[in-house]
Amino acid sequence: MEDITLYKDNGNSTTAIPNRFIDEYMTAANGEFVKIYLYLLRCMNSPDCSFSVSRTADKFNHTEKDIQRALRYWEKMRLLRLEYDEGKSISGIYFLDSPDGPEDEKDDTVPLKKAENSPADSPALKGHREAAPKKPVYTADDMKAFRQKEEVQEMLFVAERYLGRPLTPTDTQSLLYWYDGLGFSSDLIVYLLEYCIAGGHRSLHYMEKVALNWKDSEITTVAQAKRTANTYNKLRNAVMKSLGIQGRSLIPAETAYIEKWNKEFGFGQDMIAEACSRTILAIHQPNFEYADRILANWRKQNIRTLAAAMKADKEFQASKAGEKGGKAAIVRTAAANRFNSFPQRTYNLDQLEVELLNSAQQASATP
Repeated sequence: MEDITLYKDNGNSTTAIPNRFIDEYMTAANGEFVKIYLYLLRCMNSPDCSFSVSRTADKFNHTEKDIQRALRYWEKMRLLRLEYDEGKSISGIYFLDSPDGPEDEKDDTVPLKKAENSPADSPALKGHREAAPKKPVYTADDMKAFRQKEEVQEMLFVAERYLGRPLTPTDTQSLLYWYDGLGFSSDLIVYLLEYCIAGGHRSLHYMEKVALNWKDSEITTVAQAKRTANTYNKLRNAVMKSLGIQGRSLIPAETAYIEKWNKEFGFGQDMIAEACSRTILAIHQPNFEYADRILANWRKQNIRTLAAAMKADKEFQASKAGEKGGKAAIVRTAAANRFNSFPQRTYNLDQLEVELLNSAQQASATP
């Protein structure tokens, strides 16, 4: 099928949608959540557009809880940051253009409505920023000095080829940060680009997150990175297969869950895949939060193998059967007691026989 050319013949105002949102977040999100995010962008780009939870709920024929749920979802995806007043009502919404950036970049957030009292960043964001090495800003002289190195020239050339476009100054700053700040070799950076693009992630924000993860894992060579990538790819593919995810790549928030289950919780591929399979059986749709609750519960009960999980299932079913049996016995006892609660009658058969004979004799003697 031939390509279709798009034309515009009107002067209507437009709302810019970040490519990152379309490439990495939109396909995995609930359609109603996407509508709310796009409406927020519309309000941001229109001075006469005011936003409130109640008015937005009326506009989309939703409840206020539906709107709040959508906002919390995008906050969890790290595309928004919500602020609350003393009554715990939303008082401000910040768009996060690059939530994975360093702490000293002040342009990361754009306020939709700024509250007077701004709480600290969420623990998740703060934890990531504290763990990340400080990102320097290289001057023009610094960049010129780096470019005099043959391996850096080759690295930047390959990066342009992989990305399919000229590097922007921000792109170059990021690549030099991986080379100089994180201490990655040019070969390791080239493999990082290759690995991320092969996985469907062309965003340098995403690549930098992977780079920081490799730094934390003390990966310094291409061989180490390949071993880690192969292990992770098998785990990722197992999760996607168990959840029935096809036709798209995982978004960063979803890959963060996998890393959490594997590194923080310490579960292997078999247990993680089992939790994902149980998620589908329970709610019939892929849901990383539901699988996370299953694994968190197993971790709490120190269930580390499939055999232990099956044993816990049997014990749970047996306890439920015992509860049902006990309730049934109570019902049967109550029914029996109701039957026996009627007053019981006693009869003297000999006395009845004498009385019947006397009655018969009296009846025959009557003329």
